[in-house]
Amino acid sequence: MRMAPARLTFDQAPLRVYWELTRACDLACRHCRAEAVRARHPGELTGAEGLRLLERLAAFGDPKPHVVLTGGDPLKRADLWELIAAARALGLGVSVAPSATELLRPEEIGRFQKTRVEAISLSLDGSTAARHDTFRGIRGTFARTLHAARVARAVGLPFQVNTLVAEQTLADLAALYLLASELGAARWSLFFLVPMGRGTVLGQISPRDAEQVMRWLAELGGRDGAPTVTTTEAPHFRRVLLERRRSAGGHGAGIRDGNGIMFVSHTGEVQPSGFLPLSAGNVRTDDVVTIYRESPLFRNLRCPDRFAGRCGRCEFRALCGGSRARAYAASGDPLGEDPMCAYQPRTRRPSGRSEA
Repeated sequence: MRMAPARLTFDQAPLRVYWELTRACDLACRHCRAEAVRARHPGELTGAEGLRLLERLAAFGDPKPHVVLTGGDPLKRADLWELIAAARALGLGVSVAPSATELLRPEEIGRFQKTRVEAISLSLDGSTAARHDTFRGIRGTFARTLHAARVARAVGLPFQVNTLVAEQTLADLAALYLLASELGAARWSLFFLVPMGRGTVLGQISPRDAEQVMRWLAELGGRDGAPTVTTTEAPHFRRVLLERRRSAGGHGAGIRDGNGIMFVSHTGEVQPSGFLPLSAGNVRTDDVVTIYRESPLFRNLRCPDRFAGRCGRCEFRALCGGSRARAYAASGDPLGEDPMCAYQPRTRRPSGRSEA
């Protein structure tokens, strides 16, 4: 078996920072983490506060983190373009996660490309209009998403297709992969449901099904002309890649909530991810660099030897570590065991939690 990469802990700076610009969105997605609404929240970070946040993110030093502007729908903020320009001037890489609404016109897609946005993400949770629009709560969203993808490809703007993995989408994943490939997506990112927000009404797949999906995904990787396959809240995929004698280094080895990942909410709360709703501070009153490097929450999440249950005993705990968000949703403990993993550790070393 190929050895895991040496760097698995990201204690000085995150690789990616997700900034939730707003929770305002004109869609009504069944699995929305943010439980988005149409109107902007009065407590959102102001433009001036946002510019100060970007300056502090650049202060992490080189290599600077990549900033993903998300929501809600970032296009609901009129100052989006000013924030993109400021981030690029500071040397920060930028991606944007717009919603497929009437605000996402060809003009906006072209402007993303001209302002040096590195990529956008588009969501497809069904391979047909009937399936996808049912998830999004608005008719016509499927057609608008396909049009946006084709425009992005035409103007040379890389795009990622995001797909939910839940009981309601499991049988459609193969067709969705073919659709993402046909559209020319650079990446196909599968988000394995964490029951939070509106997503609590949907069904998580079983550990056995999750294992089968990841083994199938491992077989898809590396095909000529096909999108790169990645996962969100399913770091077990790295273990599957290693077991199949493929390198997991290109799939974000070690990265998980709080370790290489940081989330800033629309009101400035700093969390390990958007799916792990625990705050370690607020950018209005605390330094975001200090929060990431020194807060007990982030430091504990970067120490897999402190994880409980199978995650703490697992020989892949540094490479994978399980979904901290799903552990928290299941038990209220962000250091707990990820219940979606089917793997039984081979080591008998007791969890670091009990040793501490």
